[in-house]
Amino acid sequence: MQDVVKLTPRHSGAGELFQLLRDGRPRTRADLAAATGQARSTITARVDQLMSAGLIAPAGEASSTGGRPPTTFAFQPSARVVLAVDLGATHARLAVTDLASVVLAEGEAPIAIADGPDAVLRWVAEHGRKLVAEAGRSLGDLVSVGVGLPGPVEHATGRPINPPIMPTWDDADVRGLLSAELGGADVLVDNDVNLMALGEHRSAFPDVDDMLFVKVATGIGSGIISDGRLRRGAQGAAGDIGHIAVPGAEDVPCRCGNLGCLEAVASGRALAEELRREGLDAADGADVVALVRAGDLAAGRAVRQAGRELGGVLAACVSLLNPSLVVIGGVVAEAGEHLIAGIREVVYARSLPLATQHLRIVTSQARSEVGILGASAMAVDHVLSPVAIDALLEARIA
Repeated sequence: MQDVVKLTPRHSGAGELFQLLRDGRPRTRADLAAATGQARSTITARVDQLMSAGLIAPAGEASSTGGRPPTTFAFQPSARVVLAVDLGATHARLAVTDLASVVLAEGEAPIAIADGPDAVLRWVAEHGRKLVAEAGRSLGDLVSVGVGLPGPVEHATGRPINPPIMPTWDDADVRGLLSAELGGADVLVDNDVNLMALGEHRSAFPDVDDMLFVKVATGIGSGIISDGRLRRGAQGAAGDIGHIAVPGAEDVPCRCGNLGCLEAVASGRALAEELRREGLDAADGADVVALVRAGDLAAGRAVRQAGRELGGVLAACVSLLNPSLVVIGGVVAEAGEHLIAGIREVVYARSLPLATQHLRIVTSQARSEVGILGASAMAVDHVLSPVAIDALLEARIA
């Protein structure tokens, strides 16, 4: 499959012009000429190219200052669809969205990520095809697939790298396997928490330029938005806070092979194990949340303490990255104020006063949809980038 991050066509300029229209606001040719400084004839040619590809369409007439009212043009999100895939350790959520990330069809089901890439990705492809049909579209309308995985991913290649909870996925060609099953559509893969950060940012906090999204579920991880953009780091490992050592927890083994990791003491799995030792019936993070909601004091104390442990790590992150917002998501975040209170207690006490002066720590607004929204946004950003639009238009001419 072609490397989706290295499209290098000749630039027609229509792709750059299209970026002005992505917000959905109708504009006239004169508006576009004024915004770009390009000649009206150039604007007309490029608008015609984008219309012929179905990416924009007439959107009525603007107010006239004399003479015939000028036609406005706007983005057509329904021109194509993308498939968004959010895979967790024990669940899968899929959705078909338009190019504005509006969900057209969706579904979820329990899975076991430990079953390996062949079995899981075949299941994803099968259910993805069904959702495309359910949305009233054909596989030919599917232009991109965004996939979130619960482990480290080298974003440039889309390959998982030594993922602790999914060892059989190491170096799996996720892009190649899914693309072959889904009509050759471009496939992009990232760590699930990165996509949650992107989804939360786009859907709930688009005006926040610096934020940290933290997922507390079977594992713990974070996604970093800095200067309005998702930051993955050199190899895509930025934000992997779940495997930072917690002082005083040196004897607690972690699935990564080290001792005393944050994930080993504060994740949903760790909390469930702790409560089972106290005689409570808790198999996973969801059971922990159910106990908290039922008023169980031991569960409430355990979650509050997990918040404190998490807060100790986040205090360093806040001082280092200086976000204005920290969003807590994942199944354990549904325990209510117990987790958030523990986090706030430590972060506000230990971080630099300047870093916490206007810092907000809140629970996710997008909740269970956040991973799907992020996967869709990643896929859409790829196919609507200036380079991709120019490549599409040149292919239509060739």
